[in-house]
Amino acid sequence: MKKNSRKKSPKEAYRDLLQKIRELFLLEKSARVLEWDLRTYMPPQGMELRAEKLAYIAKLRHEMLINPELGERLSLLERSPLVKDPHPIVAANIRELSRLHERATKIPQNLVREITMAASHGEAIWREARQKSDFSLFKPFLEKILKLRKQEARALGHKNAYDAFLDEFEPGESEENVGRLIAELSAELVPFFGKIASKKKVDTSVLHRNYPVELQREFGILAAKTIGFDFNAGRLDVTSHPFCSGFGPGDCRITTRYNPHFFNEGFFGILHEAGHGIYEQGLDAKHFGTPAGDPCSFAIHESQSRTWENLVGRSRAFWEYFYPKAQKYFPQALDGVTLGGFYSAINAVEPSFIRVEADEVSYNLHIVLRFNIEQKLANGDLKVGDLPGAWNEGFKKLFGITPPNDAQGCLQDIHWAEGLFGYFPTYLLGNLYAAQFFDAARQKLPALEADFERGNFHPLKKWLHDYIHSMGLRYRAPELCQKVTGHTLSHKPFMAYLRSKFEA
Repeated sequence: MKKNSRKKSPKEAYRDLLQKIRELFLLEKSARVLEWDLRTYMPPQGMELRAEKLAYIAKLRHEMLINPELGERLSLLERSPLVKDPHPIVAANIRELSRLHERATKIPQNLVREITMAASHGEAIWREARQKSDFSLFKPFLEKILKLRKQEARALGHKNAYDAFLDEFEPGESEENVGRLIAELSAELVPFFGKIASKKKVDTSVLHRNYPVELQREFGILAAKTIGFDFNAGRLDVTSHPFCSGFGPGDCRITTRYNPHFFNEGFFGILHEAGHGIYEQGLDAKHFGTPAGDPCSFAIHESQSRTWENLVGRSRAFWEYFYPKAQKYFPQALDGVTLGGFYSAINAVEPSFIRVEADEVSYNLHIVLRFNIEQKLANGDLKVGDLPGAWNEGFKKLFGITPPNDAQGCLQDIHWAEGLFGYFPTYLLGNLYAAQFFDAARQKLPALEADFERGNFHPLKKWLHDYIHSMGLRYRAPELCQKVTGHTLSHKPFMAYLRSKFEA
């Protein structure tokens, strides 16, 4: 008897595709668990084997993505009626899986392994160089990982390496468009920063009193819980460079680092990562294992962390509720300090060497510096060996001060150690998206500030969930912005927010 060789319908092919592709996502999330452990609890001597494990998972994922059978299914589905409307979940899944398949087929497997191994080793090399404030220790590795990433860009068919770098984090984004947004923002932000920073200095000494680490942790957990991070589905740990890892429904890890003599470092680190975590926890669980259950983009992810860290967490209304609680946790440090004095201190605008500790006004200038350097590294106008000098020169031009050492200069971030060139601009884009989304939320929720004063953050969290989190990757970032706000991304809402807050 002949077997039934009936061709599968598009719907049947789609169901088969989802069953197979779930394995791909399970591998990705498994790799994230290993990466989280690498950056939190793994003993140093485990690095070599951990790199091999991560490279093996990357190999398996790559093999699955380049499978000709997957390509045939996607080709069939791309020609089917299922993709007629570009936004429903089915069409979005096909669109994004086709993108992953196309990218993977262009990258040689040996290059995938080399990049994964290098990125795994990168943190240990970076950490030692940063601790010793010695760029020369990091230089050979940075040359290697940059060379590998450029090879990847060529394999993907990009004439412009930086376009390839950006596309990994913001699909379809380009150096030209990001450069335009940065130029438009800088034209207003640079003189605004100069104007604000030249005013009378704010007394920030209160932030540098004694804040016991364990009490910082407890207070941070209280704040994260209150804004909506679910600790039954997440946890908080310590690391050298804070991050958030979403492993799937029910398991999201956030991290921070504490400084007993600087309140902002631990607390706002927790709020920032909790914002990422709330986004991860708000993804639609029934679509886990598909692009529709994944975050939209890195910039959209960053918009959520910056919303909770800054637009909410540094607002007067937030501290109307939380300051009395902070006084109970830190009675000695906050003795005699008024709410107004504390609020001014956490919002002080002044030049600072460290990006993650920067105020809202100057933060984006840190990104402008990194964007300019990455462009030059990508197109060959800057040699890796000349990076410290270029960093210090650019920093002096933007901030008027020069980093005293490499640790507070070009070695402060982990991103290049992991080969994440093109990642930094997503922070700036995230700030712009955050302000534009927040404007839209306030139009729908006019009582937001009053809610914050009462410790009620649920209305904002629900709005973000309904309009952003639950959408997953149904829309690309520019489309999502247009849909949620009615406008394309612009620097104007962000500058309006800064003027409203800091000129007051």
